[in-house]
Amino acid sequence: MALDYELMMSRELPDRRFAWGDREVMLYNIGIGFGTDPMDRDELPFVYEKALRVMPTMATVLAWDDRWFHDSGIQKMMTVHGEQRIRLHRALPPAGEVLSSPRVKAIQDKGEGRGAVILVENLLRDAASGEALVTLTSTVFARGDGGFGGPNEPGPAPHKVPEGEPETTETIPTRPDQAVIYRLSGDRNPLHCDPDFSAGAGFPRPILHGLCTYGVACRAVVRRYCDNDPTAVDGFDVRFSSPVFPGETIRTEMWRDGKTVSFRSRVVERDVVVLNNGRATLR
Repeated sequence: MALDYELMMSRELPDRRFAWGDREVMLYNIGIGFGTDPMDRDELPFVYEKALRVMPTMATVLAWDDRWFHDSGIQKMMTVHGEQRIRLHRALPPAGEVLSSPRVKAIQDKGEGRGAVILVENLLRDAASGEALVTLTSTVFARGDGGFGGPNEPGPAPHKVPEGEPETTETIPTRPDQAVIYRLSGDRNPLHCDPDFSAGAGFPRPILHGLCTYGVACRAVVRRYCDNDPTAVDGFDVRFSSPVFPGETIRTEMWRDGKTVSFRSRVVERDVVVLNNGRATLR
């Protein structure tokens, strides 16, 4: 079954309601590595319900809504997350309820054997007031679905990270069990826990979720430039360039220019860039 371009571009999905509370916030924060040191008072507000702090990247798991994907003809096992962008219209509260209705905005047909790039947008609105809370924009690279006869117009150019030595760096280790914890926040893809499934996808062992690495990079920016206040971040964009294996160490390299922090992240043990073209915007 080939990718169904007309179906995906015309599909209008009804609102779906999602809710969260302090339990989900703490689970997400633990999933991106907070709380490993019980004596670290800087991290305590992220894992303790007293004055709980919400990371802006939690927006990516508030509404795990992949309905746009259903019956599309896409070869799911051949898809990878290409880019992720978030825009927070206001800071995320520690509890709330949103309405979600994702929509495919564009599909680039890169040609037979070269895959397709799918741009998906989801505006999450406060369920009570209807006000915009956050806009999520992601690209999915469907490696096995090019050549369906669709348009081949490229998307916007990625943010350019400065050359040379970074202004500052932050090194954060991941745990061997981090993927099995993070998946409890919504992404149950067996690629992140099942050795046989990951081997079938071409990996020697389960890999860490790209969005978990994304959250780790945001921790680095919040720590270095926001005095551990996550409400100071209102945008976070990145391109995924390589997977991380749970237990590896992530070093995020950062440069600040006014309200923009450019960044990239690499695995220390293999000296491989895993996140690139990163841009955080500060309030």
